[in-house]
Amino acid sequence: MRLTEKSVVRTLRHHGYRLTPQRRVIIKAITSTRGSLTPAAIYGRVHQVRPDIGLVTVYRTLEILAKLGLICEVRTAADYRSYTVGAIGHHHHLICSNCGVVVDFTCDLEKVQQQLSRESGFQIDGHMLEFTGLCQACQKKRGRRLTAVAG
Repeated sequence: MRLTEKSVVRTLRHHGYRLTPQRRVIIKAITSTRGSLTPAAIYGRVHQVRPDIGLVTVYRTLEILAKLGLICEVRTAADYRSYTVGAIGHHHHLICSNCGVVVDFTCDLEKVQQQLSRESGFQIDGHMLEFTGLCQACQKKRGRRLTAVAG
């Protein structure tokens, strides 16, 4: 389950961060998006609402939100850094390489982690799993384009 604007705000306050008008606009931009957004895209959205918000403010807010686990950094197929609102509990991502939509999912990798640790002698502190591909909507669009070209 994805975090809501309300839960992000509550967590920020709980950790002693002030909820400035700038942070509120940035949080709203991130939580109101289903996919992931690059810092530049977030800046573009918030700048429309609050032209006084600078790119540095966006980056500082992203840093705080990521540190608290409220947003997740994802890498697109083009290796761009983007962010999506976090989810409750440990989760992984399916990322559409066309439109950037991010779908959270969970799976139990405990046995794999234990086996890797045992075989490699590596002390594993955590993991991140991301799959890239095409979401259903992009698959349908691609199918329509292929049909139109073939027809």
